Amino acid sequence: MGNAADPATPIAGGPAVLVDDPAAARIHERRWLTLGVLCLSLLLIVAGNSSLNVALPDIQTRLGSSASSLQWIADVYGLVFAGLLLPAGAFADRFGRKTALQGGLVLFAVAAMVATFGTETWHLILARAVMGVGAAFIMPGTLSILTNVFKDPLERRKAISIWAGFAGLGGALGTLVSGFLLEHYSWASTFLVNVPICLVALVAGLWLVPNSSDPSEAVLDPPGAVLAVAGLATLLYGIIEAPGHGWASPETLGTVGIAVVLLAAFVWWELRCDHPMLDVRLFKNRSFAIGSSTITLQYMAMFGLYFALAQYLQFAHGYSALETALIGLPIGIFAMVGAPLSAKNVARFGPRRVVGTGLLVSGSGLLVLGLTSSATVSVLVIIVGFSLVGLGNGQTTAPSTTLIMGSVPRAKSGVGSAVNDLSRELGGALGIAVLGSVMSSIYRSEIGGRLTSLPQAVQAKAHSSIVATFDAADAAGKRGDSSTAQLLVQQGKEAFGTAFGRTMLLATAVIFVNAAIVWTFQGRHRGAVAPDPADAGTTAGPDGSAAAAAVPAEASPVD
Repeated sequence: MGNAADPATPIAGGPAVLVDDPAAARIHERRWLTLGVLCLSLLLIVAGNSSLNVALPDIQTRLGSSASSLQWIADVYGLVFAGLLLPAGAFADRFGRKTALQGGLVLFAVAAMVATFGTETWHLILARAVMGVGAAFIMPGTLSILTNVFKDPLERRKAISIWAGFAGLGGALGTLVSGFLLEHYSWASTFLVNVPICLVALVAGLWLVPNSSDPSEAVLDPPGAVLAVAGLATLLYGIIEAPGHGWASPETLGTVGIAVVLLAAFVWWELRCDHPMLDVRLFKNRSFAIGSSTITLQYMAMFGLYFALAQYLQFAHGYSALETALIGLPIGIFAMVGAPLSAKNVARFGPRRVVGTGLLVSGSGLLVLGLTSSATVSVLVIIVGFSLVGLGNGQTTAPSTTLIMGSVPRAKSGVGSAVNDLSRELGGALGIAVLGSVMSSIYRSEIGGRLTSLPQAVQAKAHSSIVATFDAADAAGKRGDSSTAQLLVQQGKEAFGTAFGRTMLLATAVIFVNAAIVWTFQGRHRGAVAPDPADAGTTAGPDGSAAAAAVPAEASPVD
C-alpha cells in the first residue's frame, strides 16, 4: 500500500475507507466512471443475447438458412457463453480481470465485424460462437472488477444494483436497436453496431478500469475446466435439441445422461482437488445457494417469455419488428427503475422480503399476460404485464447477485461472478427449451381442433407451426380460396394466442415456486450481503452472515 511513511488519506464518499496509496485513491475517485465502462460492456453482451432474434427472418431470406441452422445461429452464442463462464472467471482471477475483460471485448468486436461479411449460414454460426467466447470473458470480468473497485460494502451494494439494472435493460435495448436497423438495413447491421460500442468500452477501459488479480489464490484447474465445459455444453446441447428429438427420445435421454455423468465427475474432482476452480462446498452457504437458485428459476421464466414475445406480437397481433421492440421496452425500463430501488429496500426490509416480493410482482405480470392473451387483447394490457415483469426483475436480480458475490471471498470474485452468470444462462437455456416446446405442443393441439372443417391435406400442412399455417393460407389465397385463407389466418392467430397464454401460466408457476423457496428458506435477520472478511474484519458464518456489531450497516434486524 505505498510508502509506509505516507499519511493515510481519507477518501471522499467512503468515510470508512482510508488508504495510503495514491494509486488506490485514484481508483476510488474514478470508481463511478469505472462502473460506467463495466455497464457498457455488460450492455453489449446482454444485448447480443436478444438482438439476433429480430434479424433471423432476414437472415433466412438472404442466406437461405434452414430452420435448424437458424436455431444454431441463435443458440451457439449462449452455449459457448455458458460453457466457458467458469474457466473464464478463474482465468480472470489468475491473470488479471482487466486483461480478461479487454481481451473479451477484442474477440467480440472482431467476430461481430467478420459476421457482417458472412455469405453462408456456417459463417454466422462460427462468428456467433467466437462472440460467445468473448462474452464469457467480458461478463465475469465486469462483476469481479466491480467488487474490487467498490471496497465499501454499502457502495458496492448500490453499484451492483446499477449493474443489474443495465443487465435488465440490455435485452430490451438489443431488440429495439435491431428492430430499428432492420427497418433501414440488412441483418448485417445488427452485427456491425457492436463494433463501435466495443471500441468505446476498450478505449475508456484502458484509462478507467484498474487491473487486479489474485495469482496466489486463483490457481488454474485444467481438469475441472475441461469437465465443466464438457458437462455444461453437453447438457445445453441436450436441452436445445430436445424439442426436435422429443424429451423422452433416446437421443435426449442419452445426451442428458452423459451430461449428468460429466457434471458428477466435475463435482467429484472439485471436492478432491487442492485448488478447485469452483469450491462446490459454497453451495452449503444458504445465501449462495438461494441466490443461485433464484436467478436460475427467474431467468428460466424470463427467457421463455423473451423467446415467445416476438412471435406472439408479430404472428398473433401483426406488429412489425420495431413495433414489437417498442412494446417490449417497458420490461427493460422498469427493470432499470426496480434495480436501484432494491438497494434502498434491502437496507430497510432485508433481502428476503425484497426478493420474495419482487418475484411475486414479476409473477403477477406473467399472470396478466397468461390470463388475457388473445389475438385481440389491447396492447395496453400487454404493456401493463410487461411493466410488472420488468419491475419485479429489477427488484430481484440485484439482491440475489449480491447474495452470491457476498458469499465468496474477494480473491474468488471472478468465479463467483461466473456462477452468477452461469445461473442466468442455464436458466435461460431451460426456459427456451422447456417453455418453447410447451408452446409449440399447445399450438399444434389447438390448431388441429380448429381446422377440422378443412381438407386433411390443408390441416397437415398447417399443423406444425404458425408459420406453416400462414404458408397454407397463402397457398389457399393463390388458388382463389379466400375463405379458407381467411379462416387459416384467423384461427392461427387465435391458437397462437392461446398457446402463448398457457405458456405464460407455466412461467408464472415457475416464478411463484421460486418465490415460495425464497420466503421459506432465505434466512431471516440478514442484510443484503454476507460481508467479506476483508471488509468486516470478521469471518462470515456458515450461512453467509456476520455479527451485527461487526458490520452494523449491513445487518438489518428484519427478515
